[in-house]
Amino acid sequence: MRTQKFFVPAVLAIAGFTLAGCAPTASDPGTDGEAQPAVPVAVITSETGPLAAYGGAYLAGFEAGLDYATDGTGAVDGREIDVTVYDDAGDTDTAVNLARDVIGQGVQIVAGTVSSGIALALAEQAEQNQILYIAGPSAADAVTGINDYTFRSGRQTYQDVATAGTFIGDPAGQKVVVFAQDTAFGQGNLAGVDAVLGGAGAEVEGILVPEDATEFTPFAQQILSADADLVFVAWAGATSAAMWQALDQQGVFDAIPVVTGLGDVATYGAYAEASDQISFLNHYFAGAAGTDVEAAMIERLDAAGATPDLFSPDGFVAAQMVVQAIREGGDDVDGMIAALEGWTFEGPKGTTTIRAEDHAVLQPMFQARLVEQDGTWVPELIEIVEADTVAPPVVG
Repeated sequence: MRTQKFFVPAVLAIAGFTLAGCAPTASDPGTDGEAQPAVPVAVITSETGPLAAYGGAYLAGFEAGLDYATDGTGAVDGREIDVTVYDDAGDTDTAVNLARDVIGQGVQIVAGTVSSGIALALAEQAEQNQILYIAGPSAADAVTGINDYTFRSGRQTYQDVATAGTFIGDPAGQKVVVFAQDTAFGQGNLAGVDAVLGGAGAEVEGILVPEDATEFTPFAQQILSADADLVFVAWAGATSAAMWQALDQQGVFDAIPVVTGLGDVATYGAYAEASDQISFLNHYFAGAAGTDVEAAMIERLDAAGATPDLFSPDGFVAAQMVVQAIREGGDDVDGMIAALEGWTFEGPKGTTTIRAEDHAVLQPMFQARLVEQDGTWVPELIEIVEADTVAPPVVG
């Protein structure tokens, strides 16, 4: 386990994380002349493990968002926000133990994790202990509406699938194969495709691959044997390049249209010769939104030496939500929840709403393609998909 603290006073607004133990414990004096205690916030996410790159992008976005939302002060109404980052290493038991520990120390705001399975476990801890939890890039639909204490700062699987659906027109009578890892994320994508496209008349079949698999040729052959009209690929983590290479070598792209989510920057070159044959739904890539808030996020990330990436907005929005919760809710968790429910604000992707009924994050999505530029593959925007077009049904 590794922990680190950071805060964002004006002189260090974009200088990176401070060393452990350097975060302040009190703020400037309030109007009564007494120092106001800092607000502790725990961020639990992957700094190591298979999803470490996603955790890094989330954390860089969080720091940029905290700087933006507090105007570089790292404080809300004179109270410092004391952020401690904990490494869950992609392990659910580790994350739960960390959450129990920080909650026992009096922390009332927990954010983070890029793993859907971990997010579901932390949501349970939030309800049991009545603290505010804001999940990170974890996309499982089950996080939305799971309880009153759990929010999310990114998109969910339904929004991915609904964006994919904008590529194929009428799905009625078509066969769609979902190719995914056998994880909460992959299972959620299969369920999402079945709900969205299956509900519109498509025949949906799943090919779920063990998370520890490293040889993908047999699975590529299963795709070809399924005789599908469309393949929807949902994949995350370090095996992405090997998986795409296997699909290319087995001729999947030549035989069947493929739609997938455009991943992080590191994956742009992973599709090899098939790069311009894939249709990409997209949560975010640098420059996709063209908003003023996005420009502010990118400016801060650049200044900190970070690359704007897939989950930068998730961290940025999480920080915006933390600041809103503290500003309007103070130290009362019920007040924090009320401050976030129904809140509409400008995030880096555009106008964003935290739906009051189930805490879904209503936000624009993107259609993209990869184009070759100076010998490398880069994303190009096809279309912005409006938030209402891909809004998930209300839970409960």
